[in-house]
Amino acid sequence: MPAPAAKSSPGQVPTHAGRLPAVTLMAGSCLPVLGAVLLAPVLPRMQDHFADVPGSAALVPVMLTIPALALAVLAPFAGVIVDRLGRKHLLVAATALYAVFGTAPLWLDSLHAILVSRILVGVTEAAIMTACTTLIGDYYSGELRDRYLALQTMCASASATVFFVVGGALGAANWKAPFWLYGVGLLLAPLMARLLPAGLPARQEDTKRPESPRRPFPVRRMAGICLLTVFGALVFYTVPVEMAYLLDDVGVDSTGAIGAVTAVASAATVVGSVIFTRLSPRQRHRLPAMLGLCAVGFLLMGLADSLPLLVIGAVVNCVGTGMLLPSLVTRAMSRLSFADRGRGMGLWTAAFFLGEFLCPLVLLGGKSAAGSLAVAVALLGGATAAMAAALLPAARRGVVPAGPLPGDRP
Repeated sequence: MPAPAAKSSPGQVPTHAGRLPAVTLMAGSCLPVLGAVLLAPVLPRMQDHFADVPGSAALVPVMLTIPALALAVLAPFAGVIVDRLGRKHLLVAATALYAVFGTAPLWLDSLHAILVSRILVGVTEAAIMTACTTLIGDYYSGELRDRYLALQTMCASASATVFFVVGGALGAANWKAPFWLYGVGLLLAPLMARLLPAGLPARQEDTKRPESPRRPFPVRRMAGICLLTVFGALVFYTVPVEMAYLLDDVGVDSTGAIGAVTAVASAATVVGSVIFTRLSPRQRHRLPAMLGLCAVGFLLMGLADSLPLLVIGAVVNCVGTGMLLPSLVTRAMSRLSFADRGRGMGLWTAAFFLGEFLCPLVLLGGKSAAGSLAVAVALLGGATAAMAAALLPAARRGVVPAGPLPGDRP
């Protein structure tokens, strides 16, 4: 378990904010996941309901992905606002608006109006995800920060499975029913306002380096990690997005079996995140090994002609992604000072959700070129292995491709 908040002597700023803020930020980090998976089970019913609306065949599936695209586009701007207006206030306001926009389809009858509400959900998700990740970096440091960033991945993966099941159960009654879950934002917003410390990180930073001049934003050292994160997100989302289709290809079409395999894969991601917290600080940044594990999983999935081999490949891959994601975010966080953290994590968040949005498009293109989804996944495994090999020389030298400045510790 993480150590309790460090005690401070009078006049000093505490080193850590404690556990309750961390729990609150974990809950907030699950909200964008809710938007990504909640509606998946009810899309066919929405399609039937809006069958007479021109263009509904394209617009209804977009309901699921448009928040991720809005998040990817707007997260860098959210990062700028986070740095200028304050992390906590933006997070509380965005969480409340998330509930308003998320539940709007309950009272809307127009498909186009619902689509607009989904775009606005993506706007609030950009602010929520950027602020939550930034505040973890503000409130905690060192080993504890790495643990909480890994826990953020674990919570997101576990909540994805829960939300998928709950969305399906509510959708059995009515396709609009899952939208009620967005109301959780109205419960979280006041908790965030009460439990999250205000002004702590700024005072801490000022206490440590009052004389340090403001440096330009570290564009060069963030560019490499953001590009790598786009690819990492594509790797991360392949199993959740494509598993049902791969199962269908091996003769499994039972929704119960699909749900069970998805749950097993999510559990493997959680296991990977737990393994990450047990690694030494140096081992946590061995990206070639993590990408190599993901590649092995993809290759097994691509070659699978039976359910057991497909599940084994998915588990191997998800253990790798469970380590890969916290490694990427902790590496990005370590390159940012307090003054730049909001903008930096906004860029990182944008890169991650851009990869999520591109994932099905890349695999669809691969399927068209290769002739089957399984071959496309195997090709992605090859590309992942090539990426691991390309990063290996830098890993051996103990440096990062993003180009660290003096004082960085890979």
